[in-house]
Amino acid sequence: MTITADTADLALVPGRVVLDEIVGLRGPWSAVVAAGDVLTIVDLHGNQAVDTLIYDAADHTRRYSAAATVATQQNLFLSTGSVLRDADGEPLMTLVADEVGNHDTVGGACSQESNTLRYGHHTKHQHACVENFLIEGAKWGLGKRDLVSNINFFMNVPVEADGTLGIVDGLSAPGKRLAIRAERDVLVLVSNCPQINNPCNGFDPTPVRMIVTRGE
Repeated sequence: MTITADTADLALVPGRVVLDEIVGLRGPWSAVVAAGDVLTIVDLHGNQAVDTLIYDAADHTRRYSAAATVATQQNLFLSTGSVLRDADGEPLMTLVADEVGNHDTVGGACSQESNTLRYGHHTKHQHACVENFLIEGAKWGLGKRDLVSNINFFMNVPVEADGTLGIVDGLSAPGKRLAIRAERDVLVLVSNCPQINNPCNGFDPTPVRMIVTRGE
């Protein structure tokens, strides 16, 4: 943990700082966030996609469900007030503050296979979010079968009138933040997206910052 003088000011929800870490460009990250604690994600340089999966810390089979989350809130996009739910509709985390206003639930995680399909066989070698999830998830006993549709924080994926999806420049900017509160002990698994073939990172992946605060 690398807590610095500005950490408390950066956290969107005040409290005692219990974690402060930089996620390197293109890299994975994970942590258990205790019930009631708040995770602030800081888009340090702007226009960076942060792919995120959430699991019950005590039972990894209870995990984030895009279908349950979207159906319950009747909105494809996440912002302040969105409740991130498991397949039974039970809350895992709640987005309690948001300086961007729109986060993607349907774009999924890039993989070596999808890179090849979308951008050509010359991209086959490129590191991708699925690989980050597998590398980091292995630390917690997670494997490929545990990967589900993920959240893409800060990523802008508009839905066109004909139902097609676009991946366009993000709505974020340097220093923009969001905060999600744990409704139970949860494992948060992140890929700080390494994608360089579309505008989700402005074609230039950059670091992000993860700050966890606890109410006094």
